[in-house]
Amino acid sequence: MTDEKEELKTDEPKSLNFIEQIVEEDMKSGKHGARVHTRFPPEPNGYLHIGHAKAFCLDFGIAQKYGGQCNLRFDDTNPITEDTSYVDAIKKDIRWMGFDWEDREYYASDYFDTLYEYAIQLIKKGKAYVCELSAEEVNATRGTDFEPDKPSPYRDRSIGENLDLFQRMKNGEFPNDSKTLRAKIDLASTNMHMRDPILYRIRHAHHHRTGDKWCIYPMYDWAHGQSDSTEGITHSLCTLEFVPHRPLYEWFINELGIFPSRQIEFARLNLSYTIMSKRKLLQLVNEGHVKGWDDPRMPTLHGLRRRGYTPGSIRAFTELVGIAKRENVIDVAMLEFCIREDLNKTAPRVMAVLNPVKLIVDNYPEGKTEELETVNNPEDESAGTRMIPFSRELYIERDDFMEEPPKKFFRLSPGNEVRLKSAYIIKCESVVKDADGQIKEIHVTYDPTSHSGSPESQRKVKGTLHWVSAPHALDAEVRLYDRLFSDPDPDGHKDHDFKEFINPNSLTILTHCKVEPSLKNAAILDHLQFTRLGYFNVDDDSTPEKLVFNRTVGLKDTWAKMMG
Repeated sequence: MTDEKEELKTDEPKSLNFIEQIVEEDMKSGKHGARVHTRFPPEPNGYLHIGHAKAFCLDFGIAQKYGGQCNLRFDDTNPITEDTSYVDAIKKDIRWMGFDWEDREYYASDYFDTLYEYAIQLIKKGKAYVCELSAEEVNATRGTDFEPDKPSPYRDRSIGENLDLFQRMKNGEFPNDSKTLRAKIDLASTNMHMRDPILYRIRHAHHHRTGDKWCIYPMYDWAHGQSDSTEGITHSLCTLEFVPHRPLYEWFINELGIFPSRQIEFARLNLSYTIMSKRKLLQLVNEGHVKGWDDPRMPTLHGLRRRGYTPGSIRAFTELVGIAKRENVIDVAMLEFCIREDLNKTAPRVMAVLNPVKLIVDNYPEGKTEELETVNNPEDESAGTRMIPFSRELYIERDDFMEEPPKKFFRLSPGNEVRLKSAYIIKCESVVKDADGQIKEIHVTYDPTSHSGSPESQRKVKGTLHWVSAPHALDAEVRLYDRLFSDPDPDGHKDHDFKEFINPNSLTILTHCKVEPSLKNAAILDHLQFTRLGYFNVDDDSTPEKLVFNRTVGLKDTWAKMMG
């Protein structure tokens, strides 16, 4: 893994991915005036997840690299599932990730009039017709890969009748799903998308932007490509599931004689132990398996932000994953590696005790408090130092003490010495237990000459423990997050529902934690390293009266080990 890390830090130019190669070839040939114009087209029916982040990092990144522009265009063609709250959340996520679409915020609904006129053009050319088959009846006409579909009985309606019926559909004369407008292409095509696809369906539903103006709404395949053309998109970047849709988009372009946007497909992001389906993520939210779209266990950008992931770490992850033509599954440990790399450089080190037990320094003066200096971040000299209080009564982790330790246990045990970080060497003298036999207090003595920084402090001991001063400690709640699913491919089992693999231990809440007093004024989303415990951040629920921290990721780097 050392070589991999060194590779990530070099300034050597990276080889071009296949999309960059296409763009550079187009610019070199002068296609579209050597202009580069991309777009990110989210549907406002849910929150963005890390797979979307890969897509818009590519969309905005290509535009930035080649001096072009990138539009933000909401594909708001289904009023039943869409909401302005999703629009607002999507914009917040993209801005948080560091991208700006300037004044180029568009909606498919901006083009409803244009799309309607395009449909009229197809009808007049005899390339579209009004069909009255129900969805079940349409399915009954479907052929196979080797047999053509049966034609709709309405396929050969006259142009005049189709124009009249389509106008009446628009005017709201017919109930939902009673009629559709279909393209008239090729019932024998080996590409099922070319077998008279539906362009419009009737939906008497209020639209979040157009209100009740429309009761017919375009299908995705009809709105998407034409919106690209209307905006003059030169490189329309899509994931691989849209490969069979490309011939349909090109057919529309040719029949309408409009701007020829080029669709280029790349592999979507598949992440182990993760569900990427927006529909299934919504199911997790609605059924209460998680506490909302911003639950830190969710792969949404809202959830990752709340958990403590940074924009830089997510961008680094998308760079590391790269752009490919074939589907593969990325180990989630790679994402965890990227956030560790980022926070290791920037997160202040602080001390927190999650499972405290009282430690009493018997030979330290009662009532005395001294301020000891400690480094904020050994990876960043400019971070400086801070003072932490030391007193007779401290808290340490309960797991850092054992009465009968095994070999190579270098923490505290009877008669053994350890160093308290940035403080003194102590020696365990005795323990006090409660009526149930649980350790209530650990009594130690300290070596006053062993304070780090003094000449005598060079005496070595094998263990170093973190701690907090009991009189100065702040109470805190700490939420330990694990992976939401226990199976690396929760959606890959045909005979099982993905929810069967929800990890029952994905969230552990610790309510009696102690943290050092410097955290009293910690701000929401502040990033920290709890010494020896992992990377944490301040949760949205945190207040000065009740501090709440989320574990972003542990210190152990499994991906680095795997690669090393």
